[in-house]
Amino acid sequence: MPAQAIGQQTSITIPYLAHAPVIDGDLNEWKDVAHSDGVWDLRRVSQSSWYDPQKNRLTDQDEDVSIEDDLSARYYIAWDDTFLYLGAEVRDNVNDVVESRHEPKRWYYKDAIAWFIEAPADDIDETFGEGDHAFAFVIDTSMPDYGAWWRHGTRDTSYLEQLLPAGTFSYLIRMNPWGTGPADYVLEARIDMHALFPLSDPNWRPPQIGYEYRIMIVHCDPDGGEYGGHLLIYGSGDNDMSWSKMILSESVKPLKRKQK
Repeated sequence: MPAQAIGQQTSITIPYLAHAPVIDGDLNEWKDVAHSDGVWDLRRVSQSSWYDPQKNRLTDQDEDVSIEDDLSARYYIAWDDTFLYLGAEVRDNVNDVVESRHEPKRWYYKDAIAWFIEAPADDIDETFGEGDHAFAFVIDTSMPDYGAWWRHGTRDTSYLEQLLPAGTFSYLIRMNPWGTGPADYVLEARIDMHALFPLSDPNWRPPQIGYEYRIMIVHCDPDGGEYGGHLLIYGSGDNDMSWSKMILSESVKPLKRKQK
């Protein structure tokens, strides 16, 4: 579904899934009835209201590669009574999951996608405080334990960093899904809202149509560089008041083409 006021965006709507998909790295079961608002790349992000060239930038490898070919992606989001579903179809020129000072929490130095979620949305100006989460997935097909990471806060503590707890998530990465580039990939994941959201905010309640969360996507793409190869989408940084509203909506029907 399209976002409201692209370029000066304030909210997106996230459809309910009537049928739970299998997490197998193939989004075809649900992507046509999920939220998605087209292809994002650095050129498009540069036209958004949250753009900051110090945060949204790609690594120049002195190669004859266009901005669009360096990194572009479609992101998909949906929900049901238990899970938040997250997906991405990504065109990338280099898969980079190795960095010089590795620590499990340093997903942002590797190819990774993180969905930043505040659940429920509030009007408190905070940075990884109560209700704030980042669910990060490193694009490493060896599936290391740190490949699924959880940053969150509580009423008393911010920037809690840990592995996503076993049994609260599942994800799968499929490389070169279109046979056109070895660094291209599909990421499919789901997060158990009931298991994780109340641990950050005891005011969280089971999801219903009309509930409001906040969202930002951080897509990391170092390509051999250090920190800072990023696209930030729907927000401008760790402060959750910069994140866009995300409104849970009813199911939608897929778009159809005119018959001959």
